[in-house]
Amino acid sequence: MIPERRSVLHSWCVQADWDAPEIVGGEGAWFWDDHGRRYLDMSSLAECMSLGHQHPALVRAIQEQAGKLCFMTSDWGAEPRARLAERLLEKSGFEGGRVFFSLGGADANEHAVKFARQASGKPRGWIIARDRSYHGASYGTMALSGDTRTRYYIDPQDMRAVHVPPPYSYRCPFGSASEAECGQRSARHVGGVIDEHAAGNVAAVLMEPNAGTNGIVAPENYWPLLREETRRRGIYLIADEVMSGFGRCGEWFAWQRYGEAGRPDLMCLAKGLTASHLPLGAVLMSRDVAARLENEMLYTGLTYCGHPLACAAGLAALKAYEDEGLIERSRNLGARLLTELQTMQERVEVIGDVRGGHGLFAVVELVKNRATREPVSPWPRSHPSLTAFVDRAREEGVSFATRGNLIIMAPPLVIEEKDLLGALALMERLLKELEWS
Repeated sequence: MIPERRSVLHSWCVQADWDAPEIVGGEGAWFWDDHGRRYLDMSSLAECMSLGHQHPALVRAIQEQAGKLCFMTSDWGAEPRARLAERLLEKSGFEGGRVFFSLGGADANEHAVKFARQASGKPRGWIIARDRSYHGASYGTMALSGDTRTRYYIDPQDMRAVHVPPPYSYRCPFGSASEAECGQRSARHVGGVIDEHAAGNVAAVLMEPNAGTNGIVAPENYWPLLREETRRRGIYLIADEVMSGFGRCGEWFAWQRYGEAGRPDLMCLAKGLTASHLPLGAVLMSRDVAARLENEMLYTGLTYCGHPLACAAGLAALKAYEDEGLIERSRNLGARLLTELQTMQERVEVIGDVRGGHGLFAVVELVKNRATREPVSPWPRSHPSLTAFVDRAREEGVSFATRGNLIIMAPPLVIEEKDLLGALALMERLLKELEWS
């Protein structure tokens, strides 16, 4: 067999550098390679294995559905598709709305933009998104993302997208003196940009409510204020919950932390929707948006839209989150994670900021100097010692995720507390041992 490193084009890496072990199995928060080495998953792989590896209820649901009906196009009905749509509308409180199923997060975000433009009657309406954001790597979502890695390949204005500064209170782009002030000024700025383009020319605002690989966790007041700014101007708000949904931030969906004051008009899902046991994404839309599309031709579609196998996995995932009490568990264990990291920060000089902790998601930002907040490396480059941190942790059986000068913590919601604390102890030891100058 041709080795994978010579036959497969791998994402987000230099191909000549890719040389990863072959993974052959997993259970809970652990997975293992073909040599029997075990790894504790501290990032849910790509922040997606929320129920851990090989969750038995999902495996069983996929097997049972495969015995009945593997596939049916959306020209015909399929019970798992209808049942999953009903459950999602129920959990989100989008009564009277509709669900469009996609294959993953990027095409969910692209379709949400399509629907917002069609429902608003602005087929070329501007979409306002954020710098330091990530919504996918298709051409459309590269334009929507405020990601320096892909800016060379696409001009956002070609896709009628414009970016605003992020609510990054640790390094507030508005020079704010507090988190609350940063949240307020960031949200108000979005309103100002809508006004600059004229509300009649803006179709939607697309933002991540909480967790994201950008490592920015907005101040508490930001999302409700953003909702206020968009609602006042009659502009749709799209919540990209691809990463933050399904308990990752301590609620079914991160915006629910703010109640009705935070409810978006459209919401994009993936990752935790099936806990990545099969590919599936979704766009949920409000009653109002759905009503505007009800009697119009929908010029879009995907062959595998609402794939019955994937929808069966989604139904099993929702049941597992409920039966195992994982939303509440994420909230409680996330608080413990945040406390442990904040305590670690007092002992480890290179830790400049710790944020998150609403659920099992937290970000550790590394700095050379706490007083000046000088990062260990300019964004988005990674310091050699952070690369060494990942390598050495992997040698000791723990898989961490990093980006730029950040360590992103998003373990499966089923992780054992003792395993979580063991990984944090290893993290502290390695951060102290490595050189950060």
